[in-house]
Amino acid sequence: MLESRPMATDVIIPRAAALFDGAVRLIDPIKDPDWNSRLGGQPSASVFHGADWARVLQGAYGFRPFYLVCDDTRSVLPIMEVDSWLTGRRGVSLPFADECAPICREGASWERLWREALGHAEVRGWRYLECRGGRALFRNAPASTAFHGHRLVLDGNPRSRFARMNGSVRRAVRKAEQGGLSIEFSQNIDAVRVFYRLHCRTRKRHGSPPQPFGFFRQLHRHLLSKDLGWVALAWHSRTPVAGAIFFRSAKTAVYKYAASNEAWQHLRPSNLILWEAINSFALQGFEELDFGRTSLDNEGLRRFKLGWGAKECRIEYVRYDLRSRAFVTAQDRASAWHTRVFQVLPMIFSKMAGAVLYRHMA
Repeated sequence: MLESRPMATDVIIPRAAALFDGAVRLIDPIKDPDWNSRLGGQPSASVFHGADWARVLQGAYGFRPFYLVCDDTRSVLPIMEVDSWLTGRRGVSLPFADECAPICREGASWERLWREALGHAEVRGWRYLECRGGRALFRNAPASTAFHGHRLVLDGNPRSRFARMNGSVRRAVRKAEQGGLSIEFSQNIDAVRVFYRLHCRTRKRHGSPPQPFGFFRQLHRHLLSKDLGWVALAWHSRTPVAGAIFFRSAKTAVYKYAASNEAWQHLRPSNLILWEAINSFALQGFEELDFGRTSLDNEGLRRFKLGWGAKECRIEYVRYDLRSRAFVTAQDRASAWHTRVFQVLPMIFSKMAGAVLYRHMA
């Protein structure tokens, strides 16, 4: 849950005189059959900019897409409207994406997109408009929330990639290789169900409710079944002990979800999944693996990602509050009182909470 407070800033936001401004168009990518192909020429476009992620969000939670484009889709600001009786109506770019920066090649294009976005926000009555990435476009606006990001270059051969990892990660991989584990990559719904059971177990351990299975069903329908991602499972004999879900876009693979059975942690199955994935993606011609975001106070996860030889960057969100007409900051409350509640809550109630809460959290 993010908690906002106004922050003074000298950033001047131009008022929108009209909803549309010549070169700026409002697009629903779900209804545009050419959206993905037109995005294909954009090197900074990720799987989250595509129509399939919009379909996942609409199918799972009913969010409504409002994508602003100009310059023949060379500049894109993707927005989903989250309309919640609990947390209010707002625009998010984009929900449940660790990072989805606006695509923009020219400053003038960005000014037009942002002006129209604010005009649309006022018409729709949004509380705020949040961009998950691209803070440099906002000049001296403060980051609302910041995270560590990590990306691993997939060059060289397996021997050189192994040598770039730190000693603890190499030892964990070797231990996993000797532990009688097998790794399976799949795109079928049965693998998604197996992963989901591990996901629920992991979320309980971390003190968070699991996303509803309907969300993962939408991931399978719109991404995995279209060869835009994989489920990786680690098995010990016939027992699933760890899993991960990866997405793909152009030359980048995305490490999106991970889960495990803590009773088998001594075999380091998650390390073996990641090692097998890295080598598989490199063979397929991917150039980098995106590890997603990490909370600034989660030093353990940060060390884990750095241990693979990943380069660290900063992921910064920007939130503009329409009521105060100012940029605001938001506290990353990944760990708070609610984590203790969900750690002790029976699984059935935790699943019920997740089914209710996620569409409001976005």
